[in-house]
This record gives sequence, structure tokens and C-alpha cells, in this order.
Amino acid sequence: GKEVVIANAVIAILTIGGQQLFSFFTFSCPCHVGQNLIYGLAFLGVPALILLIVGYALNSQTWRLVTGKRSHFEKVTSSNQLLKCKLVCFVLSSITGRALVAPVTWLAVTLINGSYYVCAMSEYVPVYYYGAAPNVTASERSRILATFPCGQLVPPELSRARDEVILLLRYQSQVAGWLVIAVVVITVFLSYCLASCFSPLSFLHFRYWSSYVHNEQELFDEATEQHSRLYAMQHVKKFFGFVPGSENVKEIRIPSLREWQAISGLAFLKRVDEEHYDYSLLHDWALKERANGKYLRVDEDS
Repeated sequence: GKEVVIANAVIAILTIGGQQLFSFFTFSCPCHVGQNLIYGLAFLGVPALILLIVGYALNSQTWRLVTGKRSHFEKVTSSNQLLKCKLVCFVLSSITGRALVAPVTWLAVTLINGSYYVCAMSEYVPVYYYGAAPNVTASERSRILATFPCGQLVPPELSRARDEVILLLRYQSQVAGWLVIAVVVITVFLSYCLASCFSPLSFLHFRYWSSYVHNEQELFDEATEQHSRLYAMQHVKKFFGFVPGSENVKEIRIPSLREWQAISGLAFLKRVDEEHYDYSLLHDWALKERANGKYLRVDEDS
């Protein structure tokens, strides 16, 4: 839908902006043998991994898929197991597709930029092709190559070789970046084509179904907010003796010290029976205790 396309575009733009700021303020190649590769790959891969995890965590479908499913799957019959597995795979594919937007954007932009790749791969370039430092040992050659990303550390006689090596590495990095973009675009396009081909609904019927699901979720959220508020209001009324927000309050209830202690503290979701849970300590108190105790009349003229 349009919302998904807009959301993905916003995520991609924010990732590009974040990558540029991240590179400008934090990236500085160490230009040292053995450290360039680790440093460059860390800046290339670790942020992408973090963005992938954040993408999974921020998707509500992830938590809908995993929350409370352990006990649910234990009750699934063997006849429905295959259908459940197919559904889980489909939802995981959808979640993964959304979660990959930011990390793939990060990888593509950083590869097109080339700085991380140049830093990581500089010491592995066959520099003898450029006639630079032909009479030095392999370790000394690696040390010289490792300094290429830092122009101020390169001897003047190697400036031309350095420029050619940097151009070669940037070329490789940018080609890899555009290949990543091309593979992703083709994969997404083919995925949508296959999903449309195997859809049991026609084009207009699919649009109607999408609209229905969207409206149902909005109405369900509104009903959830109102229902939970009304349900919680009954328990608060029982504890304090009046409905919050009422303009005509005749009396209020004075909770006892034991009651204050009963609703204070920390609590987990508590199972009452096969079908119901206690959502909070106040909920548990309201279901178990009678609202006896001291009541105080309210002077309406005060």
C-alpha cells in the first residue's frame, strides 16, 4: 500500500542522512596493517546489523507473531501444523522485507561512498601492478598499502600509485553498491509479481480486502482504548468511591493501609482461570475484595 511505500522511503532517506553524518563525525581510518580491514568492515556491517535488529523490533507484526505463541503452538493439531508453518513463513518474509530497508540502504550508500571499502581493502591491492615499491618485502608492502587511505602518510614518490589504487577501490566499491541496489530492486519486483500471481483475490477484491483490514484495525484500536478505559474505571471507582471526571461527586472512599499495600509494588500478568487474567494489582484487588471501609462525604459548596 501507499503507507508502506511512504514509510520505506522515509526510512531510506533517514538512513542516508544518518550514514552521511555518521561518516563525517566518526569515521577515521587507522591506516595500520591488520586494523584497516576490521575497522572498515565494522563500520560497514555493524550499523547494518543494528538497523536490521531495530527494524524487527519496531515492527508490530514481530511481536504479534512471537507473543504468547509457545502455549498456542503446543495446542495446534498435526493437520493444521503445515498451514501454521506456511503462515509463519509468510509473515516472517513480510517482516524481514520491511526490516531490510534500512540495512540495505546503509550498505548501498556506504559502498557507493567508498570510504569504508577503501579503508578495509587497501592493504590487499596488488600494488606491484603500478610499479610502486618493487624491492620491498611483503610485510613492508602491506604496511605501505595500509597507509594509502591517509594521504599525508604516503611518500611523495608513491602519490601516483596511491591515487590509482584509491580509484580502483572506489570503482570496486561503487560497482558493488549498485549491484546491491539492482539485486534488491529486482528481488522486490519479482516478489510482488509472484505474490500477485498466486493471490486468490482479483485486483479490486484485493484493494477492498486491504481497505477492510486497515479499517478493522483502526476500529479495533479505538474499541480497545474505550473498553479498557471503561473496565479500568470500574476498578478505580471501587477503590476510590467515585468515577474519575465526574462533576457531581457525593462521597469518596478512604482506602485502608492494607489496601494501599495490596495495589502497590510490582506484579506479573496473573492467570485466574483457563480464560481470564489479572492485568494489575488493582485489578486483582477489585475482583477479590469487597469495597467496604471508610467513606467521606464531599461538601459541594466548598
